[in-house]
Amino acid sequence: MNVFAIKGTIKLGLKSLWMHKLRSTLTTLGIVFGVCSVIAMLAIGEGASRGVKDAMTRLGSTNIIIETVKPPDDEITTSDTSTINAYGLTYEDADSIRNIMPDVQVIVSVREMPAEAFHKARKATVLMMGTVPWYTETEPVTITRGRFLAGTDMKGELPVCVVDEQVAPRLFVFEDPLGKFIRVGENAYKVIGVVRTGTPVGFDNSYNGMKAKTASGVAGNIYIPLTTAKSRFTDMSLSLGGATGRNIEKVEINKIIVKVPSFERVLATRDVINLLLEKKHQKQDYKMIVPIELLRETARSNRIFKIVLGSIAAISLLVGGIGIMNIMLATVSERTREIGIRRALGATKMDIIVQFIAETLLLTLAGGAIGMTLGAIIPYFVQKFGQMETIVTVQALLLSFGISAAIGLTFGLYPAYKAANMNPIDSLRHE
Repeated sequence: MNVFAIKGTIKLGLKSLWMHKLRSTLTTLGIVFGVCSVIAMLAIGEGASRGVKDAMTRLGSTNIIIETVKPPDDEITTSDTSTINAYGLTYEDADSIRNIMPDVQVIVSVREMPAEAFHKARKATVLMMGTVPWYTETEPVTITRGRFLAGTDMKGELPVCVVDEQVAPRLFVFEDPLGKFIRVGENAYKVIGVVRTGTPVGFDNSYNGMKAKTASGVAGNIYIPLTTAKSRFTDMSLSLGGATGRNIEKVEINKIIVKVPSFERVLATRDVINLLLEKKHQKQDYKMIVPIELLRETARSNRIFKIVLGSIAAISLLVGGIGIMNIMLATVSERTREIGIRRALGATKMDIIVQFIAETLLLTLAGGAIGMTLGAIIPYFVQKFGQMETIVTVQALLLSFGISAAIGLTFGLYPAYKAANMNPIDSLRHE
């Protein structure tokens, strides 16, 4: 078929569809909504996937994170008098990991203490974090002003601190925080730097998804040398109530972060550390988080999630395709005499097939183009008003448009075949 014949076929198809504008428009809507839903659902799924991946990347893809957790109640000794329940990670654990695995790149110990911080008449509830100068190598912390903690601060147990960008405006408002002092309890700390932190994230014990780790009401973090925290803050905390009366808990370290040199060694290192800690801890008072393992699990879950979303959207495309086939079959019946006249004038079966497939493709491709436009716009409103990240990919646009073209071919074949195989004499007699 030459170019002029194709042009004539398309022109004839457009004329036929234009004669039934309302019917053609209603038929196209099924494809429009199907393509639109495919793109929108894939955009929402891609956005959710990207958010989880970014959060776990901030944890460090080659990191192993060990956190202190309170053991189950049946593992805590209770009585009617005051008791001291010691649990969780210790400084000895950090030293043991460092000594047994000298080839790991970084070992970071973190001590967390909720506190009230003051500057002049201003107050903020903060999380005091005693840590080491190389903390920034394992956590998403960016220095925006001044500097972070240094080795001399650790060695001298100096009363210095670094505040994050959430705490600085609470305590200093329009003042420059560098060089100013923050009071926590009876001690004062000189501000030596301001940092920007990524969203603090963690995982619950069963890992059913991401959760914010910072406690409700906490303005942000203040970082001090670990040695300073050890000398100025007690390991003990007192809780009251229940049948146990006073209960004193002792926790030395809240978190240990181990950075492994390569991806291949992460799981093996995890197993060695777990074996070491199992010997030292009789209680279930710690948990291990391996971001690379969770990332792989999340990738598998996201693939299933996308397949489910795509399947649901594909159903609407299937319904639209069935609607198009129904309309084209009705069109064939209405145009039986026209088909007979064309066959009598010399049109072949292939000419009739091409004519009806061209009309079907015009309907589906027009619907696909409109659906692509709506599918690219709807995720924008979902992100703006639903506070959900959405990502429209080129692959999703091409996939949905390709599916609409495939539906046009698939569901147009039978009506076209039926039209082409009509008996020309019977068609001419049709009233």
